[in-house]
Amino acid sequence: MIYLDYSATTPVDSRVVDAMTPFFNASFGNPLSVHRFGQIAEAAIDSSRELVARVLNCKPDEIIFTSCGSESDNLAIRGAAYAMREKTGATWILASRAEHPAVTKTLEHLGKYDGFLIEWLDVNEHGMGTGEIVAKAICDDTAIVSVMYDNNEIGTINPIKEIAEICRVNKILFHTDAVQAAAYLPLDVNELGVDMMSLGAHKFYGPKGVGALYVRKGTPLVPHLTGGGQEFNLRAGTQNVPYIVGFAEALRLTEDEREQRAAHIQPLRDKIIGTVLETIPDSQLTGDLESRLPHHASFAFKGIDGNLLLTLLDAAGFACSSGSACKTGNPEPSEVMNAIGLSREWGLGSLRVTLGKDTLPDHIEPFLSALPNLVKKARHLK
Repeated sequence: MIYLDYSATTPVDSRVVDAMTPFFNASFGNPLSVHRFGQIAEAAIDSSRELVARVLNCKPDEIIFTSCGSESDNLAIRGAAYAMREKTGATWILASRAEHPAVTKTLEHLGKYDGFLIEWLDVNEHGMGTGEIVAKAICDDTAIVSVMYDNNEIGTINPIKEIAEICRVNKILFHTDAVQAAAYLPLDVNELGVDMMSLGAHKFYGPKGVGALYVRKGTPLVPHLTGGGQEFNLRAGTQNVPYIVGFAEALRLTEDEREQRAAHIQPLRDKIIGTVLETIPDSQLTGDLESRLPHHASFAFKGIDGNLLLTLLDAAGFACSSGSACKTGNPEPSEVMNAIGLSREWGLGSLRVTLGKDTLPDHIEPFLSALPNLVKKARHLK
């Protein structure tokens, strides 16, 4: 079986496993305990927080550990929405139409049950938001803007620095979901200018079940998970020490090896894009060709069922996705396919092929040989 779905999740790096292992058994203490076991656990969290802060170029107390990227999105958006309404009365929230469900569903909930006003920002045909679109939508009642660093389904990289500056000038909080970006894009929060940024370890060879939220000092935030005083009173619950250690180690390795990994993967991605468009009729690339994650290729095929194509690929020995792993199996085109203006005939036939640091040319060649016939078969069976 050849794995080509690294945007869904990645295997845990063996070096990360080695860093985590002591904290499952020998150093298993609760970090809030005052005895030595607790002190060791607390020290591990402190050093992990400092390591993450160095990568993000921020202060350690601006890092909040969570259970995943989706929880980080929820904490950022809900927490800032409630805090800004209490502080300024602002209830207007802007977000692009192409956001991950962790953002869109959270905003829909805030609109339906909490009285917030949600405005969905258009994206261009490549799924990219622009500073101009954000600037035109901002009003006096705007509390938060949320635009993802890059799109998980189609790989397009958004002009986050430009959007963040517009928000700063207008004194509006800016959040970005960087869960997919962390594996390949710079994460210097001061260079980017973001107020809040969400991360999830399993996208960059860390464990599932742990994430982080960067919160710029002074950003008002109301906790949505209450109880103990962990994570600076912003996220209650006993901290998951081995997973936090794994998050930090995976991020350190990613930062150290980012350029090497991208240089290895991008030529393979380019070969996939070129070959698919050349050999499969009625196919198109989705997302921006230039402003794109280096490991990410995504397509739309006219007149097929993307889920059927995935089944055929799986039977042939290839693991791919039709878009977000959080949405695979939905019989309708995703919100992203609708946002970029694809008709239903095209939008249903989406395919995402994402590579990893261990992907080899020998993995790509059989995939490219098999795909044209599988697309043809999917069209026939539709």
